[in-house]
Amino acid sequence: MFATRINRLTSSLVRDILAAASLPGIISFAGGLPASEALFKADQNVLSQLPDDIWQYGQTEGEPALRQQVALRAKAMGIDCTAAQVLIVNGSQQGIDLVSKLMVSEGTRILTESPTYLAALQVFRLFGGEFVGTQQDEQGILPEALAGCDARLAYLVPTFQNPTGRCYSKERRQALAEAFDRHSMLVFEDDPYRDLAFDSPAPEPIVSQLNKALWVYQGSFSKTLAPGLRLGYLIMHPELMLPLTRLKQAADLHSNRLSQAIVAQVLADGSLDRHVSRILPLYRQKRDFMHACLQRHLADKAHWEKPVGGLFFWLTLHAQQDTMLLMRTALAAGLAIMPGAAFDPVPQPSATLRLNFSHASMAQIEQGVCLLAKLLD
Repeated sequence: MFATRINRLTSSLVRDILAAASLPGIISFAGGLPASEALFKADQNVLSQLPDDIWQYGQTEGEPALRQQVALRAKAMGIDCTAAQVLIVNGSQQGIDLVSKLMVSEGTRILTESPTYLAALQVFRLFGGEFVGTQQDEQGILPEALAGCDARLAYLVPTFQNPTGRCYSKERRQALAEAFDRHSMLVFEDDPYRDLAFDSPAPEPIVSQLNKALWVYQGSFSKTLAPGLRLGYLIMHPELMLPLTRLKQAADLHSNRLSQAIVAQVLADGSLDRHVSRILPLYRQKRDFMHACLQRHLADKAHWEKPVGGLFFWLTLHAQQDTMLLMRTALAAGLAIMPGAAFDPVPQPSATLRLNFSHASMAQIEQGVCLLAKLLD
């Protein structure tokens, strides 16, 4: 009855856990939710400046003013582009969906980090993608591992990665860009956490250093402004703009114009940068507090690196654990966590956990880490 690919359609474990975590009394380290007190709220001044025609249909590519602002910010981070290379999308998830529709069919080989973003894996699997394993170190993919790689698409989250929080160095990015230029795969760089840098700015994107390879760069306003806006963007090699725009048109005509107008305004008047400067101390404080709690309660049970950006801690447990069972046990006890195995392109046993530090209160962080330690005991 249904299309064959529906047999590969799975539910997102993150979304399933978030539904359970929304119940009263649950402490959630499971999702990637921004702190409630860090959400941007448009004031009357912003709303009063909306264009008169904002309630009418708009352009598939997005609002011209927003596309121009995105291009300006991209150029400031090193990406040589114009507004004509920008496509506004309904959050990062639609960007992944559109690139998958363009590049992935049954049996398409996809190079990813392991672990990597769970919801991207969900889409790639739906379209029949097959994952290519490759050598990695503590930063991520090794450039020399690309030799002989037969992947058609490379998907990377090199800046404060979800789920591990790692960030590729400037030197690693340059070496990877040179390696990608020697291969005929499209490079898809997903970069939603770049602005959430706690210690020093992130290096320039990998795609900014490509000379030959086709590329797509993705950003989002969900982590810096508000996920409810459902707004992100793709910037791409000029050859990809026409087919991706047509795919977007076939999907939904265009993204929400009201959200676009609000974001265009806060970019133009500097409100976004001022907002980020206000929320970074809050996130830094929560990161440091969870790190201290983990040291007090879990130092003998796991190891981790203190993240330099993003929203997550990545824990590797000292003892082998069924982390899916641990997740269910923790949820029954009032704590939502994410098992690391869910982020593996090729499922395998993994004594790892992803813990979000941004959404819970300080008191909940202390209580949740203490409860996790007791469950591990």
